Amino acid sequence: MKQETNRLKGLPSLAQAEELLQEAVNSNPGPWEDHSRTAAFCAETIGARCGMDPQACRVLGLLHDIGRGGGVYDFLHVWNGWSRMNALGFPAAARICLTHSFPIQELDCYAGNTEDCTPEQREILMRELKSISYNAYDRLIQLCDALSLPDGPTILEKRLVDVSLRHGFSRLTLDRWRAFQKLKQEFEQACGQPLYPLLGVSPDRL
Repeated sequence: MKQETNRLKGLPSLAQAEELLQEAVNSNPGPWEDHSRTAAFCAETIGARCGMDPQACRVLGLLHDIGRGGGVYDFLHVWNGWSRMNALGFPAAARICLTHSFPIQELDCYAGNTEDCTPEQREILMRELKSISYNAYDRLIQLCDALSLPDGPTILEKRLVDVSLRHGFSRLTLDRWRAFQKLKQEFEQACGQPLYPLLGVSPDRL
């Protein structure tokens, strides 16, 4: 895995991230809050083992789905999070609101309905996505999103099946699964150990 600097600019503090998440949850309560907190735990734990900034990893995990505070949306939550974080002056958080949904940088990689955005919004997001060269933080939150259920860390396959049962398949679903498997292997190599014991995934969740 490519080495990354410990410092990451354009993020709110941990206290600010907690406030932003709570504000969004108050607006639209749901299991996405616990999912986000699980992702934050996973990101902080894995990131610390890989020499990344653990607090930045936690903040990004807390905020990756912040766009769900606007309501029960599908692809629109990506737009809401990206635009909201940019408006607040947190471009690194905005970037993660976009990249976490795309282990492959194509629209069809998205697991869900993309039609709740306007064509203009989709075009803007995909143009922005194509301009990004993924770093370790992008990849880490993509992986942690795929390891996180509301009731805690889980195995990758269980989460991926859960998402597919709710959102269906696209032409890139299998490629998406393979991308997540590759991410897991890369972070295990960077950590120097298997991820499931590190995250406390108990045998009954395997």
